[in-house]
Amino acid sequence: MTALEFGYQIDNLTSSLKPYALKLTKDGEKANDLLQDTVFKAYSNRDKFQVGTNLKAWMYTIMRNTFITNYQRMVRRNTFIDTTENNHFINSSSVTIENQAKGNFVMNDINMALDGLKDMYKIPFNMYFRGFKYHEIADKLEIPIGTVKNRIHIARKELKKGLQVYAN
Repeated sequence: MTALEFGYQIDNLTSSLKPYALKLTKDGEKANDLLQDTVFKAYSNRDKFQVGTNLKAWMYTIMRNTFITNYQRMVRRNTFIDTTENNHFINSSSVTIENQAKGNFVMNDINMALDGLKDMYKIPFNMYFRGFKYHEIADKLEIPIGTVKNRIHIARKELKKGLQVYAN
């Protein structure tokens, strides 16, 4: 295939590559840049294309790989490493300091919700929570296994209702 034929086929494919570039970048300008990089790489590496294979798939692969490479470069460029003794990531947002106040409030609310349950629901639920199997709870409390399952289900439902403020 001559360079002119190859160029003509690539030009015909650019209209179908544009939506894929938009899907990857979510930005019109960046999509145009990605499309331009893809076409440039395809022209530069046309000797690697095997005639008779799917040119469209080859172009999509080039575009995807170009996008991934550019994204990785951007991530590396935006990560700053503190060269002090501790080697902390400066722009890392995953490092936060929390005190135990929120956890204490949550545990207090959970305990209050548990205390609000009737004993017939609370006892099987606590046993299950501590690791007892349904049949062990049924044997210990001398009630049918179906009743154990039902009471645990009701306890969960009541706890979920009582702790709805933590649903998010």
